[in-house]
Amino acid sequence: MEIIIKPTEQDLAVVAAEAICEVYADKPNAVLGVATGSSPLPIYQELSRRVKEGSLSLRRAQAFQLDEYVGLPQDHPEAYHNFIRREFADITDIDHNSVYGEDGLATDLLAECQRYEQAIVGVGGIDIQILGIGADGHIAFNEPGTSLKSLTHPAVLTAQTRRDNARFFDGDIDKVPRHALTQGVGTILRARKILLIATGSNKADAVRDMVEGPVSISCTGSALQLHNNVKVLLDEAAAAKLERQDFYREIYANRPQGAWLGL
Repeated sequence: MEIIIKPTEQDLAVVAAEAICEVYADKPNAVLGVATGSSPLPIYQELSRRVKEGSLSLRRAQAFQLDEYVGLPQDHPEAYHNFIRREFADITDIDHNSVYGEDGLATDLLAECQRYEQAIVGVGGIDIQILGIGADGHIAFNEPGTSLKSLTHPAVLTAQTRRDNARFFDGDIDKVPRHALTQGVGTILRARKILLIATGSNKADAVRDMVEGPVSISCTGSALQLHNNVKVLLDEAAAAKLERQDFYREIYANRPQGAWLGL
């Protein structure tokens, strides 16, 4: 892991966008993994700015969502395919028909998960994946207890996750679905490069467990320790409980210029 600590969300978004731009400079048709929630929004806005100024194009790109709620109507504003369209696709130049997500209204959810997993394999896999992390250390909707080898699967959302997401549903936890379809931890680990962004003091425990704790199903984000190409992007508050902050800052300050470190 490469741990990067910056003062603001915008600083982190710039680092993330630079990493994404490096991928697309070498491979204009690269596959991007996109995440929902508030953490990735500054990244999408920075990508939009670069598309508008002409320094980045996603016209040949494909994108795959991490997850999707089960049972929300197709036109529900918080359905993740609508979130990704609104917050990412509409503000960049990617072809909307090249943005894919799980079908949360499928009649056979297991078959849908298998189809989606094979769709990712069929395009050659994800070149660079954007992630956030939950307050309990989960990535995508891989709640504590999920196998670290899991592929795309239906998931039961914990009460904590539903409380965290209630802010998107008028603060009403009863409006938050109890189930979702999600890329598995094993699916995520197949991505060639991973960007995880976490901000705020409410993520500090999860970040500490992910980076410095044991690899464990109790914190599915800890599986990223097993990947050789991960950037963990943190603001000061999210990094506050890391014991080796000085080490991470020293390594980043002295990194080889232009190099992607897989530490």
